[in-house]
Amino acid sequence: MGSFTYDDDRRKEGFNVETRLTRSIVVSFLLLALVFGLIGCLASVTRPRVDRGNNGEDELKGDLIVFHAGSLKVPLENLKVEFGKEHPNVDVLLEGAGSRDTAKKVSELGRNCDVMALADYTVIDTLLKPGHADWNVKFATNRMVVTYTEKSKYADEINTGNWYEIFQRDGVRYGYSDPDSDPCGYRARLVFQLAEEYYGMEGLNDALVAHCPKENIRPKSVELVALLQAGEMDYAFEYHSVAKQHGLRVLELPGEINLGEEKHADFYAKVSVTLSDGEMKKGKPIVYGVTIPKNSENPKTAMAFVKMLLSEKGQRIFEEAGQPPLIPPLTPNGAALPVELKDVVNSEV
Repeated sequence: MGSFTYDDDRRKEGFNVETRLTRSIVVSFLLLALVFGLIGCLASVTRPRVDRGNNGEDELKGDLIVFHAGSLKVPLENLKVEFGKEHPNVDVLLEGAGSRDTAKKVSELGRNCDVMALADYTVIDTLLKPGHADWNVKFATNRMVVTYTEKSKYADEINTGNWYEIFQRDGVRYGYSDPDSDPCGYRARLVFQLAEEYYGMEGLNDALVAHCPKENIRPKSVELVALLQAGEMDYAFEYHSVAKQHGLRVLELPGEINLGEEKHADFYAKVSVTLSDGEMKKGKPIVYGVTIPKNSENPKTAMAFVKMLLSEKGQRIFEEAGQPPLIPPLTPNGAALPVELKDVVNSEV
């Protein structure tokens, strides 16, 4: 029989300790893995979903194409900045032109558009509905004025009672936008007729039309601003907002002829202008309109933009730009209005 020595016993005891330690470490790692695995499973089951809202505004992205009247350029640029703060992944692309030409980009040229904002809400009704748009919201107002600069002939003499006489003097150059392209143009022609009625001067309308050469009639009203500032034109018929935004001198016209006061709506309705395509435009207070065309490729983002335009923030932007907002906004047909706008837009029907 052999016998164990002290060294043998020490070696045996060391082996057992090492074995127990190894087993403990292995078991501990297995337990930790099991615990972390359970935690991961529970987390995947109980992790709350992020609520992004019903319209998914936090996920808005891509291009937003906005066709607009030239007179809306400044407030829409300011609205674009505010919209970008809330939706940094959206690129708002603004494209201005006369309102009738703007509508025809969709109705005749088939161009895609996400938001259409025009200087005359009736253009949406006549050129876009029902084939290219379903609804129309009236959101802002304006008024017609005569704009000029310190370089304009008779700038220190012109007033509310003699402007039409000064316009007929030799060498005086004045202009307005093309009625077939831009509402500001047919509104200028309506002002001529209303002036004849208001001042009781038979033949005034024809005289004012005759003294304005064709080269002074431009596709959109904002193009006349550059001519005034360059001294190539003395006076131009513009919206009050355009004059304010560009720092031009303003001759205010009587409320009875400036198309800016609802209380004179019956007087405005006495006159009309027939465009080259046969459409007749009756005199009425100036009201802007907005819609989302049916061919919008980014309708959720378009709705978010329209909602901001109609919000208190949007209304402040238009007020500061000289285009008083309609509060609340109105729609001629509430039944066609998208559900997203029913809480902010009142129906006239």
